Amino acid sequence: MYDVIVVGGGHAGTEAAAAAARRGAQTLLLSHDRDQIGAMSCNPAIGGLGKGHIVREVDAFDGLIGRAADAAAIHYRMLNRSKGAAVQGPRVQADRRRYAAAIRRMLAGLPMLTIAEGDVEALSLNGARIDGVVLGDGSRIGGRTVVLATGTFLGGRMFRGDERHEGGRIGERPARKLAEQLRALALPLSRLKTGTPPRLDGRTIDWAQLEEQRSDVQPWTMSPMTERRLLPQIACAVTRTSAATHDLIRGGLDRSPLFGGAIEGQGPRYCPSIEDKVHRFGDRDGHQVFLEPEGLDDATVYPNGLSTSLPTDVQAAMIRSIAGLERARITMPGYAVEYDYLDPRALDATLALAAIPGVYCAGQLNGTTGYEEAAGQGLVAGLNAAAKACDLAPCVLDRASSYTGVMIDDLVLQGVTEPYRMLTARAEYRLSLRADNAETRLGPIAEMLGCLGDERLAQQSRRGEARAAVRDALTQTVTAAGIAAAGVHVAQDGSRRSLYEWLRMGELDLDRVAPGVRQMAPAAIVDEVVEDARYAPYIERQAEEVERMRRDEAVPLAAELNYAAIPGLSNEMIDRLGKARPASLGAAARVRGVTPAALSAIYLYAQRRAA
Repeated sequence: MYDVIVVGGGHAGTEAAAAAARRGAQTLLLSHDRDQIGAMSCNPAIGGLGKGHIVREVDAFDGLIGRAADAAAIHYRMLNRSKGAAVQGPRVQADRRRYAAAIRRMLAGLPMLTIAEGDVEALSLNGARIDGVVLGDGSRIGGRTVVLATGTFLGGRMFRGDERHEGGRIGERPARKLAEQLRALALPLSRLKTGTPPRLDGRTIDWAQLEEQRSDVQPWTMSPMTERRLLPQIACAVTRTSAATHDLIRGGLDRSPLFGGAIEGQGPRYCPSIEDKVHRFGDRDGHQVFLEPEGLDDATVYPNGLSTSLPTDVQAAMIRSIAGLERARITMPGYAVEYDYLDPRALDATLALAAIPGVYCAGQLNGTTGYEEAAGQGLVAGLNAAAKACDLAPCVLDRASSYTGVMIDDLVLQGVTEPYRMLTARAEYRLSLRADNAETRLGPIAEMLGCLGDERLAQQSRRGEARAAVRDALTQTVTAAGIAAAGVHVAQDGSRRSLYEWLRMGELDLDRVAPGVRQMAPAAIVDEVVEDARYAPYIERQAEEVERMRRDEAVPLAAELNYAAIPGLSNEMIDRLGKARPASLGAAARVRGVTPAALSAIYLYAQRRAA
C-alpha cells in the first residue's frame, strides 16, 4: 500500500511525485513509458512571462523544474528586461534530452519514491473513496491517495489534415479506458485542444540571412542552487511569415481539421495555431517565428509560432515560403491534440477532487497549458496528497503569496473556457510577487511543510544571512547633500534618510553611494534587496488590500450553501457560485460577475444560517 500514487510522468506528475516523496510519503510514480518521464512534449523552453515566476516558486519548494532547466539550458533570456522587475520573465531554451535526463536523475535520488511502468485503466474505489489504481493487465495497486496528471493523454486524439490517430503524443497511447471511467462517474469532463509546429532539420536552414538572438550575457540562472551556467550557449534566430505563407495557409483551410469541424475543443487564445492567426488577423503582413534549437547534439529546430494541424504537404509549402527556410526539411510535421479535461471548479484549493476523496488532479487535466503551470499544480497536488495520506499540514497558497496561488484560485473559482496560461496581468499583487524574490516569499512556508532537503535548507540559511547583511548595510543614513554629491538631483532640504529609503528614487546608483554593498553578497541577493526598496511605497499601499482579502477569507461559506435561496442574486451569479462553491466570502468576491451588493446578501444569509 502506497501513501501516494501519481499517474503520469510529465511535468505535473514528476513534480507531484517528488513533492510527495520529499514530505516523507511512500510514493509510486506510474508512467506508461519510463523512458518518456520528464519529456518536453512541445516547446523546448522553460519559463517566460508569468511562467518564469512559477518556475522560481516551484524551485523555492525544492522542486525539480528550475534545476533541470539549468542542467539543460543552452540559451538564457530575461524577457521584459527593459521593464520593472515585477514583470520580467526568466526563460531558458533547454536541451530536450538533457532536461529529461536531469528530471530522471533527481527522481532517482529520492529514497521514498518508486518508479514503475504501467497503463492505469481505472481508479480502484472503496465506495466513494479511492483505494488505489487498476492497471491494464488487471493487477491492482493499493494507494491511500492518487494524483492524476494525465496531460493530453486522457481521451487524446491527434489531427493532421485528414489523418486521425489516438494518443496524447506521436507514437504514444491514450488513456482511453480511464477517460471512460471518469465520464461514467459523472465527473464534469469536456474537451480542449492544443498543438505543435513541424520540427525542422537545422542543417537545412539558412541561418546567415536571419536575425540572431543571443543568450543573455548576465550570468543569472533559474535556480539559486545552480551556481553557474553549465552548458555552452547557442543563439536562436527570428524570421517572419510572408504574404505567400498566408496565401498557402488560406488555400489549405478547407483541409484543416480546425476549420472543418473535426476538432471541437477550444485551443489556447495566447498561443493559437498559425492558421488561426492568419484567419483572425488577416490584415497582418507577417507573424514572427522564433527558431529554437532543441539541443547541443541534436540538429532539430522548433519553429515557435507555427503550431498547425494542416496537411503535411501544406506544411512543407508553408515552411518553404518563409525567409531562411526555403530549403528547410521537416523532420516531423506538426499536429493538433484534442483531449479530455476536468472542470477545475470540481477541485478545492488543495487540488483535491471533491467527488472522490483522496484523488488530486494536476496539469493539463485541469484545463491549463504549459510546462510551468503543470509543474506548479503538480507541486501543490503532491504536497497535499502526502498531507492527506500521512496526516500532515496541507499546502494552500493564496493570491498574495504566489503566482501558483493565483493560478489555482483562478482555476477552482472561475473554471476555464480555453487552456489557461499564466500571465503577469492575472496577479493583482504582482509588485510583491517578483520572480527574483520567490525564495524569500515561499522558502519559510516550504520549510514549515517539511519538503526541503538538507542542501536546500543550508542554501536557504546562507541566503537569509546574506540578505539580512545587505539590508542592515542599507540602514546607514545619508543627507540630501550626500545624495546630491552622488549625482542624483534631490531637494536640498537638509533631510536625512537611510540608503534603503533613498533607493526609492530609481535613478540612484547604489555603487556610487555605497560601493561596498555589492561585495557583501551574490548579485542576485543585492539586486533583490534593491528592488524591495524601490517597490516599497507601492507594496505598503497594497498591504491594506491584502489584509482585506485575508480578512474576507476568514469568513467561511458552507459547501452546501443554497445560492438560489439568497434574495437579489441573478441566475448567472447563482450558476457560477454553485459551480465554484467558494469556501469563503473572499473567494466568493472573486467569482466573476458577483457584485458588492450580492456579496453583502451572501454574507447576511450565511450569518443567519450560522446563528
